[in-house]
Amino acid sequence: MKIQGKMFIWLSVFILAVGIVYGVWAKEAVGTTTLFLAFGLCIMVGYYLAFTARRVDDLAQDDKEADVADEAGELGFFAPHSWQPLSLALGGALAFLAIAIGWWLMYFSAPFILVGIFGWVFEFYRGENQNQ
Repeated sequence: MKIQGKMFIWLSVFILAVGIVYGVWAKEAVGTTTLFLAFGLCIMVGYYLAFTARRVDDLAQDDKEADVADEAGELGFFAPHSWQPLSLALGGALAFLAIAIGWWLMYFSAPFILVGIFGWVFEFYRGENQNQ
């Protein structure tokens, strides 16, 4: 985790330098603002990773002598098959289509989005995936 923090901090320094050069050279507000916002995002992620790396044990990626198999093991819990992302995708597609066609289409997309969100949040409270 330490190396990722350093990478993001160095990336933020690079983006800041590019943003300053771009702002002076191009005198274009949108691109300059975008680069400064990207700098802010990179510095936040880099600071978080560096701050967290001090509080956790060293991982295999922080050891230069480590093997790939040193981090092997269980990766975590992943939800089983779910239909909720399909409902969210359909609702999101209709919502974005509403911007192009007409806002009236948002009335049809909202139920799909709400069903998808509530279904995904409460997926493990009912049915075959219910925790005992």
